[in-house]
Amino acid sequence: MEIKMYDELPEAAKAIRTSVFMEEQGFKNEFDATDHNATHIVIWENDKPVATCRFFYSDAKSCFAIGRLAVLKEYRGKHYGAILIDNAEREIRNQGGLHVGLSAQCKASDFYKKQGYQIHGEPHPVEGCPHVWMCKDL
Repeated sequence: MEIKMYDELPEAAKAIRTSVFMEEQGFKNEFDATDHNATHIVIWENDKPVATCRFFYSDAKSCFAIGRLAVLKEYRGKHYGAILIDNAEREIRNQGGLHVGLSAQCKASDFYKKQGYQIHGEPHPVEGCPHVWMCKDL
């Protein structure tokens, strides 16, 4: 396993997000302007990109945010999601961040709770899929 960080959205992350969010889950508006301002993390296994997320400072939330965490279906269960969160949080701390948030799909909120995140607020829809804002102090 190899973990790489990118200042621009790499094709590897695009491919993972397209597979997971668009093809598997049916989202249509996967890519946005935040991709240009975020740091992207990709996990590689045997020269194949298998998991990704991004993080950035959110002026709207006044904290760092982690998002677009995706693991290819055949690589789930290997703790890659937790590894991505750990790496993003470490880099956020290195950049002086003390607080981080994320908009989680409600069905994934238990995963984020295991990573130390707590729900703040009520669920809200994103393209018809319920999401909830979750936060953690670093």
